[in-house]
Amino acid sequence: MDLSARVRALKPSSTLAVTARAKALKAAGVDVISFGAGEPDFDTPAHIKAAAIQALEQGKTKYEPCAGTPEARQAVARYMTTRHGLPSGPENVLISCGGKHALYLAFMAVIDPGDELLLPAPYWVSYPEQARLAGATVREIPAGVENDFKITPEQLEQAITPQSRVLVINSPSNPTGTMYSPAELKALADVVARHPSLIVFADDIYERLVYGEDPFVSFATLNPAVQTVTFNCLSKSYAMTGWRIGFTVAEPGLIKAMDGLQGQMTSNITSFCYPAVAAALDGPQDEVEKMRQAFAQRGAHIHRRLSSLAGIRCPRPTGAFYVFPDISEAVFGKLDPKGRLLDSAAAFAESLLEHAQVAVVPGEDFGGPDQIRLSFATSLEQIDAGLDRLEGYLASLKQAVSR
Repeated sequence: MDLSARVRALKPSSTLAVTARAKALKAAGVDVISFGAGEPDFDTPAHIKAAAIQALEQGKTKYEPCAGTPEARQAVARYMTTRHGLPSGPENVLISCGGKHALYLAFMAVIDPGDELLLPAPYWVSYPEQARLAGATVREIPAGVENDFKITPEQLEQAITPQSRVLVINSPSNPTGTMYSPAELKALADVVARHPSLIVFADDIYERLVYGEDPFVSFATLNPAVQTVTFNCLSKSYAMTGWRIGFTVAEPGLIKAMDGLQGQMTSNITSFCYPAVAAALDGPQDEVEKMRQAFAQRGAHIHRRLSSLAGIRCPRPTGAFYVFPDISEAVFGKLDPKGRLLDSAAAFAESLLEHAQVAVVPGEDFGGPDQIRLSFATSLEQIDAGLDRLEGYLASLKQAVSR
């Protein structure tokens, strides 16, 4: 069967591919230590599960409004108003099948063919692919390891063209684990304000997982002249990746348009999950704080160990649960135990899995060809065991002899 050009051009998710391969090897009896999955290793808090169980037992198994129940939408609006100072009502909220689905709907709602996505690099793998599916071209704005993978206002100003339609800001960041300070975000917002046709997609899904000196600030609150669409979900902060609950907060016109699209795609999310939204956002947050503290400890530990390795440059993680070390000096141009030349992050990740049974995600699909992504959403014991193997593997590499 002939497939469409858009599907043929679509890149698979490298993070999902690495995770699937690691799971397959484990199932085959291979002792693999995986740093691939961006998924908390904690269980969903009990009171959130109880809300869904009660709803199921009460027969909440029928269709609900496509955009979400009034109660769930109000809970999101209340959360944005009280936690982030962004006055919101149910009309500003759409609940979708995860944050990824919410982003896809928004790209489809605002992008026309020929429009341009401005994308700070490194970036999450799905941003450019979703934008291209909507017909956009992608203009990357490179942010180097020396600047903790953050772009400057000058870079942003120089990148904007008449075709620029959407700018994505993801802070704290997947894959880098770094975040912008409030002052840095305000400076970017002030640049955007000079270009009224530009829309900011603020991906805030890691906003509760912050470890540095700077607090999180919602981009939508920084400059009233900036059109901002805010995305969030329950997956990361509440250990609910499998629940597939994401939400968009924006002006009512866009929410209505996205609601129309969602009505032709998925309709409502699983109906008995709606009470879990309010249970999570309005309920006790002590389990969230425990997870945050555990991630902070793990992030500091994995950063110390990676930074001690010769030739590895690794910015300190200040949010999310990732590190994105630059391996180019330590690895590129060397030979692996089978004598194969390591000339890319992808080649390194393949060899590391084969020889040390450690799974990492190569940085190419994140716009970081000199980096690899490691998730520290796993125990300290697993982190140490995996880094012991990584250290031993690096010691086994030999310098290629030039001729």
